[in-house]
Amino acid sequence: MKNNLHLQSSGRRRTVKAVAGFALLSMTAGFLAACAPDKPQFKSIDLTGADYAQGFSLLDHNGQLRTLKDFAGKVVVVFFGFTQCPDVCPTSMAELAEVKKLLGADGDKLQAIFITVDPERDTPELLKAYMGNFDSGFLALRPTLEQLPQVARDFKIYYKKVDGKTKGSYTMDHSAGSYVFDTQGRIRLYNRYGSGAEVLASDIRLLLKTG
Repeated sequence: MKNNLHLQSSGRRRTVKAVAGFALLSMTAGFLAACAPDKPQFKSIDLTGADYAQGFSLLDHNGQLRTLKDFAGKVVVVFFGFTQCPDVCPTSMAELAEVKKLLGADGDKLQAIFITVDPERDTPELLKAYMGNFDSGFLALRPTLEQLPQVARDFKIYYKKVDGKTKGSYTMDHSAGSYVFDTQGRIRLYNRYGSGAEVLASDIRLLLKTG
């Protein structure tokens, strides 16, 4: 009988120790979680740490070589398109102009970059005029026909030349989303086409706040 009581007592002690240990572990985990910095809750797709879309080195519509380093301290939004695009491109660029307005005093911390997938027709003069339709501070980059395939691979974007209805005419199929880089030139987000200006503005505010 005494042996049974001893065994029961030992079992209770082990149970109490296990519960106490679990409670301590839970408290420690909760404390560490409370001390850990909150991860920004972006509305766009979070690409932080991605090994693609690392940057560019291309001539802009003024003939100046541009890289991400030129825009240090700004959030950079990169969109691929072409000037004769009937809907997606003008909609996206107009949305970026609206985003800049929504940012208010921080609007000058946004740099929109348009990279053409149609360098055959999109001359520097045409690209400059096209950017002027949306915001004079927006820049268009023009890869050569030789550079374009590599740029597309670097950003994992799709583009394809599609024959038009008349001889010699054509249009371009292409990816419609935008890449967003933080103020240190790191790829952070992929913003889906059609998400709306407020969604992108909200994410950019977070990037400006968190760096």
